[in-house]
Amino acid sequence: MADIRPFQAYRPARGLEAEIAALPYDVYNREEAMAEVKKHPGSFLSIDRAETQFAPDVDIYADCVYEKAHDMLWQWIRDGRFVQEDKPCYYIYEQVMEGRSQKGIVACASIDDYLNQVIKKHENTRADKEQDRIRHVDACNAQTGPIFLAYRNQAALQQVIAQVTEGPAVYDFTAQDGITHRVWVVSDEQQMRTIRETFAAMEQIYIADGHHRCASAVKVGLGRREMNPSHTGEEEYNFFLSVLFSADELKILDYNRVVKDLNGYDQEAFLEKIREKFDVECLGESPCRPEKKCQFGMYLHGQWYRLTAHGDIRSQDAVEGLDVSILQEHLLAPILGIGDPKTDKRIDFVGGIRGLEELERRTQTDMEVAFALYPTSIYELFAVADAGRLMPPKSTWFEPKLRSGLFVHTFSCGSMAPAAQG
Repeated sequence: MADIRPFQAYRPARGLEAEIAALPYDVYNREEAMAEVKKHPGSFLSIDRAETQFAPDVDIYADCVYEKAHDMLWQWIRDGRFVQEDKPCYYIYEQVMEGRSQKGIVACASIDDYLNQVIKKHENTRADKEQDRIRHVDACNAQTGPIFLAYRNQAALQQVIAQVTEGPAVYDFTAQDGITHRVWVVSDEQQMRTIRETFAAMEQIYIADGHHRCASAVKVGLGRREMNPSHTGEEEYNFFLSVLFSADELKILDYNRVVKDLNGYDQEAFLEKIREKFDVECLGESPCRPEKKCQFGMYLHGQWYRLTAHGDIRSQDAVEGLDVSILQEHLLAPILGIGDPKTDKRIDFVGGIRGLEELERRTQTDMEVAFALYPTSIYELFAVADAGRLMPPKSTWFEPKLRSGLFVHTFSCGSMAPAAQG
């Protein structure tokens, strides 16, 4: 049973939503974050990446950085840049990208559901990346970036979403990247009951994206439990900010690979080696975007090739049958010598949002060969998580990204912000 609760979000005051909403903190390096905040000082990125408020020689993990994030968040709240509902609510968050819409339910999920594997993961996390967000959440006394969760389609939830979104949105704006964002407040008691009871009947919910944010939120909550002798389990630190999408709403993009060299092979020897495990068809200059599983595009020395995996290297196993696994285990590792793609400096990864043109560009600048993959499906992700296994590195690329700053979940009781209007 999943405990998915309404909460009293702090959210941008009407008219400030487009200015405040920001891409996730981890899509920027330090220089990019500094440049973005310089252009848009009212962006929530200035809180999510508070090192942007200091000189470049200040350590991004210095205590003063996290203190600054806290001070800015709560100052913005005091200044009325955020409003708050007068009771716990759910929210509907719609994103529209290139004409395709996805609508999710904004709520708080239980850290106990994560610990008990009702909320299932498919990636391991790195301690150093966790520690940064642990300190940020702890210092701010708030979660500022939502975790992206997915569930199998539920007609009752789709009906509530349809009913709510027939009414006017509290936010409706198109960001500079062309993605439209809309938000509705769900305050009707019957609709809220339906949402909570429907989730309570679910045995599994899945982390689609945001494993580090999720693990950090859980560890902050556990730490708060240890510090609170009167802990009841109802405190806000027992829950973490989430947006939950039906699997049928989601689209996973390809996550492609580029490799620096041919591991000592010349072109003909390399192609001959590949033919041992794949059918190889040269397409010339016509780009090859894979159209089905077990098919790969390869760009080498100005030519595109279609690679199709032989039957004997295909698998029904949840992990070994993934296209990313087939490419890794039967080409990248044995032929190109990429043993550990997480640490090998000869390989890089290119999100499908950049298109096949980016693969061509990389091979003309700093890489020699590129591979385009068929996207992993959300149901393949579910199968891996259900098996208690982990996806290979860089298996999924979700677009569009959830914006930070549209919803803030605080651990404090009582309101410091103006009441929400509308």
